[in-house]
Amino acid sequence: MIVHLIDGTYELFRHFYGQRSWNEGKDKPLGAVAGVLHSVLEMVETGATHIGVATDHVIESFRNDLWPDYKTGEGIDRVLNAQFLPLEDALAAMGVAVWPMIELEADDGLASAAHLAAEDPRVERVCIWANDKDLAQSVRGDRVVQIIRKGMQVRNAEAVRAKFGVEPELIPDFLALVGDAQDGYPGIPGIGKSTAATLLNKYGPIESFPPTTLGAGRERAILFKTLATLKTDAALFDNVDQMEWKGPTAAFADWATRIDDKRLLPRAEAAIGVRDRRPTTAQRDERLVNESAPPS
Repeated sequence: MIVHLIDGTYELFRHFYGQRSWNEGKDKPLGAVAGVLHSVLEMVETGATHIGVATDHVIESFRNDLWPDYKTGEGIDRVLNAQFLPLEDALAAMGVAVWPMIELEADDGLASAAHLAAEDPRVERVCIWANDKDLAQSVRGDRVVQIIRKGMQVRNAEAVRAKFGVEPELIPDFLALVGDAQDGYPGIPGIGKSTAATLLNKYGPIESFPPTTLGAGRERAILFKTLATLKTDAALFDNVDQMEWKGPTAAFADWATRIDDKRLLPRAEAAIGVRDRRPTTAQRDERLVNESAPPS
């Protein structure tokens, strides 16, 4: 089987601002939620069988206690913000495994799910549908890959090395040195991407650097590495079978009405037939990734 892990927060943002680009500011209250649900159903229609979605139930996490400038939910559009919790409930009603993260972030949820799924010998591949740079640390060979929505790139370990200049395991060290503006930490002054990759390939993790390499910036670099390191021990599920999509629950009809999208319920019900008719899970899931997403 192939397991598909989705960044629900990113998908909500993607659909919200995608719709806003043509709706002239007339946002439907749950329009972005509908967009995410349709995207998940499209994956089912093209062969996905095992799907999990991680969301930021709250934007803040333990990292805000470690670094005062770490990202928060401040400034999120109120219409978008009001769709966070409904998304979680609507996904669950549609029969999708969803993990609302509170003390951790959605990226921690995805990293933990990838770690758990990869331990199951039945899993042929884990696909992490998320754009965040820090999730590159979860990539393992061709078995755990990151799928970048922009350009539909499949980022395996070789592609991670090509983009960042380091192995996936060193991504937290790399981000600690160069910084991550999206997450709100600046990195170490004077160290750019090329220098960071050179240092990491020469010495290994930041903790192995000679004391004089970073000087007074060493302690801060280690702090930033803590911020960049994703948790992989969240207890999200006991068995990957818990992620198998078996169709919408009885509650989904009410959600489809509330969302005010007449296509949702028929599409979800039709997807059950698609699921039952497919030849083999492995073949259909492999086609979803390998045909729709050119290698990067």
